[in-house]
Amino acid sequence: MSKKLVGVVALAGMCALSLLLLNCGSSSSRPSGVLYVLTQGSNGYGNNISSFTMDYNNGELSLVNSDASTCPTAASVTDPQPCGLPLNILLDPAGANAFVLNQGAPPCPTCSPASNNPLAPSIYPYTVNSDGSLSNPGTAVTWSCPTANESPCNYSDTAVAMTRDASGQFLFVIDYGSYPSPGYPTPSPTNPSCPHVPTGPDDVCPSISVFAMKPGSTTLTLTSGSPFYLSKIPSALSSIIFTPPGSSTPQELLVVTNNQDICTANCVLPPHSDNTVSVYSVGSSGVLTETLYSPYIVAAINPISVQAVYTNLTGENAGGLFVYVGNQDANGGHLYPFQVCTVLSDFCSAAQVSENFMSPLATCPQPSCDILPTGVGSNPIAMLVDPTNNFLYVVSGISSQVYGFKINLGAGTLTPLAPASQPTGSLPVSMTMHPSVYVDGKYTGQFLYTSNSGAGNITGWTLSTTTGAMSNAVTEVAPAAPGALTAH
Repeated sequence: MSKKLVGVVALAGMCALSLLLLNCGSSSSRPSGVLYVLTQGSNGYGNNISSFTMDYNNGELSLVNSDASTCPTAASVTDPQPCGLPLNILLDPAGANAFVLNQGAPPCPTCSPASNNPLAPSIYPYTVNSDGSLSNPGTAVTWSCPTANESPCNYSDTAVAMTRDASGQFLFVIDYGSYPSPGYPTPSPTNPSCPHVPTGPDDVCPSISVFAMKPGSTTLTLTSGSPFYLSKIPSALSSIIFTPPGSSTPQELLVVTNNQDICTANCVLPPHSDNTVSVYSVGSSGVLTETLYSPYIVAAINPISVQAVYTNLTGENAGGLFVYVGNQDANGGHLYPFQVCTVLSDFCSAAQVSENFMSPLATCPQPSCDILPTGVGSNPIAMLVDPTNNFLYVVSGISSQVYGFKINLGAGTLTPLAPASQPTGSLPVSMTMHPSVYVDGKYTGQFLYTSNSGAGNITGWTLSTTTGAMSNAVTEVAPAAPGALTAH
């Protein structure tokens, strides 16, 4: 999730914002970064955002405050999540604004009338203050109602996750829809369930929504064609921007894992599988188009995380586009590697290059040559790559470990770091990297953090810029039940 300053205006604005947060070119000091963490409170209510300053010398954290709320309605014992569970937080590339995704809340027949209003998934925008704290939440953005931004929303949608592209041009959100309850119309050859026109307030298909965004602005605008309705239930997503060798035109893809198929054997169009990966091209205006061969049925049972990485260095033709899918099955958690066709090769025909065909990473074009998945503990819930695309990190929630790998830039294969993993606090749920450290003429990662919901703390490591190794672990007590986190 590489972040970069966009434009002279954005850089000047961030320098004026605070020398506490950014160096802005100065070599005479070691300023601090900032880390944001969603927290649920000791009683499961009172959802807030905690801001920490980050010491560049050792990665240690210092709490600024926990005053920002993930919802403008105050939480209480009778209404502990007035906007639904907060799922994700991200920053624009300039670090000037933050966005929090709230899950929403489906109808609750057993609740009292006062708390029985279904809540649409929402995104709340924030402005970063000069001390690194966040402003009060701005106006909520919703997208799954009969009318955009309708309040209250009677549709029973549930958000899953969000991400943005590296340039900060688009923000993507995946949703479960109303499945499995109250569900959709029964699939049949003439009615293959989703996507379809909703038939009532409890009938919402799974979807992908795309928002146009601008660095330095809190405004999010739903793009044409969004929500993009699906017939499969998405579980994770990753965006990638790349310029293939020999081309001057950047391309953008969105990769989405799906762990349940709404259709049955009665549906019209194949393939039907609970374990698939979908690939979408992202147009210049944010319109999604599913690629020709998508969705791909994969051997990764119950895919729960995904990371796309493009390893070609600027001006060179010595890398590729690779996708790593994390799954959890009866034998534990694994990483399944894939390659996406971007240039002609023994593995990719011209037709496959034109459609960005994805296939399992292999040592030869035969299925018997497929590279076996890599074990990564239990429940690999999230992964990320450093800004140089040399190192991949995976956090396993049940094993309470972070696994690190060196990426072979040409082949996409993974080699464990030394040591191969580091322990986190109990039950880690999220991971982020501080990305904007300039070393030897390039940006690289310096500190890696996990939020540990079971332990109520944050664990951090210093990263080697040459080997990617994690060392000098630090632990910071966090407000109770820390969740998603992001750094700048």
